[in-house]
Amino acid sequence: MAAKFGPAGTDDNFKSLGYKHSLQVPEYIVKMGLDCFEYQCGRGVNIGLDKAKLLGEEAKQKGITLSLHAPYYISMSSIEEEKRLNSVNYILASARAVNAMGGDRIIVHTGSCGKISRNDALELAKDTMRLSIKALDMEGLSNIHICPETMGKVNQLGTLYEVLELCKLDERLIPCIDFGHLNARDMGALKTKADFENIFTDIRDALGEDRLKNFHSHFSKIEYSQGGEKRHLTFEDTLYGPDFEPVMDLTVKYGCSPTFVCESAGTQSVDAKLMKDYYERVSV
Repeated sequence: MAAKFGPAGTDDNFKSLGYKHSLQVPEYIVKMGLDCFEYQCGRGVNIGLDKAKLLGEEAKQKGITLSLHAPYYISMSSIEEEKRLNSVNYILASARAVNAMGGDRIIVHTGSCGKISRNDALELAKDTMRLSIKALDMEGLSNIHICPETMGKVNQLGTLYEVLELCKLDERLIPCIDFGHLNARDMGALKTKADFENIFTDIRDALGEDRLKNFHSHFSKIEYSQGGEKRHLTFEDTLYGPDFEPVMDLTVKYGCSPTFVCESAGTQSVDAKLMKDYYERVSV
């Protein structure tokens, strides 16, 4: 199996080429020479199941893999029990939608640390994750993978260690490695190939070869400050990182077939194609 590449949501190019609605996305993805798409539900799961099914049918016909980004306001680590229980419901709604699409991955922000310790926040998030897995199982959605995401702001729960600890709860949990976020939260720490390789070996050592080979990923260059992530950029930026080439080289080296979702600012599909083209050159 090969790695898959595609955009997060529709970009400027989608609109400039005359596409208007989400059911045209699979056609656009094929036109761009890509093979996956991440549907954005950051502000809420507002797609009906009938429309989700239609999108899934179009995607299946064209060989496009779909994933879904769950609402941003999910807070698995909140000290308020009501917010944690609501988060389980948002995860369940996201799972229903992606299942109707024929996809099997939802990407989740786990929350922030607030005024509690990182360890306490992680323990709360683990408890919410257990409840979420149970809710999916009870709904008959045990086929859906929850992918906790590494986060870009220092006060957010979502270091690589924290994400891997969450994923240890169940083999169905797949890490979403956002290389731009990891670089931003550590002030541009991803520079050498060894910096990137440590991420690959950490995933393997914590979760095993299978989940290393099939991890989910977000990629973009991100401007950062002392607090971490400020804003997403495009691959044309030369001041901030990270570079995608070392990740592609290591993907080939370790025999991985991840899903790479590009989150560049308005150039998601164009930049995803740059990654895919480089990957195909080095994987020959």
